[in-house]
Amino acid sequence: MKICMIGTGYVGLVSGVCFSDIGNDVVCVDRDIKKIENLKKGIIPIYEPGLEELVLKNYKNNRLKFSTNLKESISKSDIIFICVGTPTKKNGNGADLSQIFNVAQEIRSSISKFKIIITKSTVPVTTGDEIEKIILHKVSKKLFSVVSNPEFLREGEAIRDFTYPDRVVVGTNDKKSNTVLKNLYSPLISKGAKYVNCSRRAAELTKYASNAFLATKITFINELANLCEKLDVNIEDISIGMGLDKRIGGRFLRAGPAYGGSCFPKDTKAIASTADKFKTNLSIIKSVIKSNENRSSLLLKRVFDILKGKIKNKKICFLGVTFKANTDDMRDSSCLTMIPSLIKKGALINYFDPTGEKKEFKNKKNVNFSKNINSAIKNSDLIIIHTEWNDFKSINFKKIVQNKKFRIFDMRNIYAPKKMKDQKIKYFAIGR
Repeated sequence: MKICMIGTGYVGLVSGVCFSDIGNDVVCVDRDIKKIENLKKGIIPIYEPGLEELVLKNYKNNRLKFSTNLKESISKSDIIFICVGTPTKKNGNGADLSQIFNVAQEIRSSISKFKIIITKSTVPVTTGDEIEKIILHKVSKKLFSVVSNPEFLREGEAIRDFTYPDRVVVGTNDKKSNTVLKNLYSPLISKGAKYVNCSRRAAELTKYASNAFLATKITFINELANLCEKLDVNIEDISIGMGLDKRIGGRFLRAGPAYGGSCFPKDTKAIASTADKFKTNLSIIKSVIKSNENRSSLLLKRVFDILKGKIKNKKICFLGVTFKANTDDMRDSSCLTMIPSLIKKGALINYFDPTGEKKEFKNKKNVNFSKNINSAIKNSDLIIIHTEWNDFKSINFKKIVQNKKFRIFDMRNIYAPKKMKDQKIKYFAIGR
């Protein structure tokens, strides 16, 4: 099939590359000329394991193309995926849909034969209705169909999630579009993916509901971890005991920092905003948002307690600064709150992240990027394990750290407390 992906951000690029890898002709379109030229050279704008290899392979095989010419790309394609950003509105909680509606206006001026127009971006309920209205201003209803097909990709696991999805959700009542999309996804369905056909609004809401529920699980276990610390109970025992119940499941029951990234923070706010618009109170999700926003402050207080309030001139090392492992995404990472707060108190910050130096800290005074783990932790008073990279799971702290009174705050519970105690290392974890 001939596919046009509008937007080469995380969703558009990964989905487009994977569609080409299962045999489709795909053109990925973006206004950013430099990004498109780099993609043609095999230079990938995001960190995602395995993505570079797939780009090079399918570009070489001529199944994958990159372009800045939207009109031509739409004209030559049968299926149009809208994959542009839907960030949280400035000074508000709802989703900013300006990019979505701008694209819809551009699409309507490029339609001369039947097109299936699909929102892959995460959009609030009724967005598909609005897209349809925009296009109907100039195009006959017979020449297009607007469909919702939300993505369920995890950063760091996106290629696997695309290739072996739990489900493919397609929101349309148009039989022709449903048949085409079922055929498009047939290679994934044959591997066991469940194909769910529902209304467009139901598909839009399914995405938000899924992310809100996962965010709730993370927040729930983080709050329980706070209680465990008061009761001298190991939160991991609770997570295992709960997770073995098949009605609950163990995934996303890992206590740690606040949730972050490109989805959970903005999507929980957006679904709550949509509910307010339709005069429905999603009180649980609102509580989740508030609890998560307070999480970094709670962990920061823990740092103050570990250092007994003596922060000035303390050398604090962050191992990992991205919101989770296997991604370079800094969006809503806890360290974006914690590091500036510690600097204000006079701390000297060192950090190491496998994805390199971060622009967010480049001009920050008393924040230094180290090129390897050893130099990062060498002179530390406190080492904070912020992100669960495999690189951090077998460090010989005793051998590397020169300061004999160093402490470790393991925000991911990577290490066993007993092992640390046996090595006479002052070790602090989450919920245990």
